[in-house]
Amino acid sequence: MKGYRISLLRHGMTEANEKGIYIGKTDLPLSSKGASQLCAKMDEYDYPTVHRVYSSPLKRCTETAEILFPSTEMCTVDDLRELDLGAFENKSVDELINREDYKKWLRGGKDNRPPGGESLEELTARTYKALHEIIMDMMNDGLTHCAVITHAGLISNMLSCFGLPKYDPKDLNAAPGEGFEIIVTAQMWLNSQAFEILGIVPYDKIPEDEDYYSFE
Repeated sequence: MKGYRISLLRHGMTEANEKGIYIGKTDLPLSSKGASQLCAKMDEYDYPTVHRVYSSPLKRCTETAEILFPSTEMCTVDDLRELDLGAFENKSVDELINREDYKKWLRGGKDNRPPGGESLEELTARTYKALHEIIMDMMNDGLTHCAVITHAGLISNMLSCFGLPKYDPKDLNAAPGEGFEIIVTAQMWLNSQAFEILGIVPYDKIPEDEDYYSFE
């Protein structure tokens, strides 16, 4: 049965990330440091060759896509945007730590939300919509390997809600410019809304002078 491979990658760093400031829907670009880190990762690792890139519409993701996959078609998917943090947007932990609504939010729960923001349940619903749109698009166009550039929270949510095998959520955090590779078949997705987690991406570079032998 035909498998469809997707490389889920987190965007590069922004100035807010560097300063420890919460940004969700806030549309910040990559910082100079963030863009430089991505270029350095391209030298250090091998990124996959993909047929199409699906990206969150936020600048930090589209700019990441342009750096990592400069010659590949990019499509933005609105439901790949980051969690709306409401009243917590553009604030640091130090600014929020004494607020009772922040403490309540940190305790978790699928219906818990920042004031004026989005709940985990709402995030999961649109994460499913985004994945379904992407997988159906790949199947309809016969694309067997694509990349998704999105946000750390969405990647963790996708993997913990729909990925197999099940991992501890703390092991599903993606560093900037890095992430996880998954594979899905039509039967897995349409019958079970599930995919298989293959491993991490990007890949370690293969030394140019290393010899390989076939035992076929």
